[in-house]
Amino acid sequence: MTDIRELLLSRIRDVADYPEPGVMFKDITPLLADPAAFTALTDALAEIAERTGATKVVGLEARGFILGAPVAVRAGLGFIPVRKAGKLPGATLGQAYDLEYGSAEIEVHAEDLTADDRVLIVDDVLATGGTAEASVQLIRRAGAEVAGLAVLMELGFLSGRGRLEPALNGAPLEALLTV
Repeated sequence: MTDIRELLLSRIRDVADYPEPGVMFKDITPLLADPAAFTALTDALAEIAERTGATKVVGLEARGFILGAPVAVRAGLGFIPVRKAGKLPGATLGQAYDLEYGSAEIEVHAEDLTADDRVLIVDDVLATGGTAEASVQLIRRAGAEVAGLAVLMELGFLSGRGRLEPALNGAPLEALLTV
């Protein structure tokens, strides 16, 4: 796993003062542009999906779509997008959550998940854990089981893991990188 960590880290670019002064943004676009690195990332996340017994992969808008869809294909599973409120046509389930300033809401198509599904949530970064926690609640409200959460990168200094672990109720939280 050390080799894949080194490969992934070597393809993540730090961008200082983005999107605002004092923030060090972790840009994954160089990783996505490198077929070897993107394939290694997809394979590692697909292995997690298989190990957790997932039947579906949920990707969180927007970079979770980029990572989650190829993971679902590689693992032979269905892919379900979790979107910002108002972006999905048809009947949806929504889940509101608090942000640092204000609140937001995510939605999923109500018919895309059933009681037979075990769902692996995939996203690029675990920061404070608010969106991920809301997605856990949303998946359970849809009647499905949360098989786990897998991210490319965890920003450990923001303590999202501590917020999420109680919500995951024993389901694994796996980060390929911790920065």
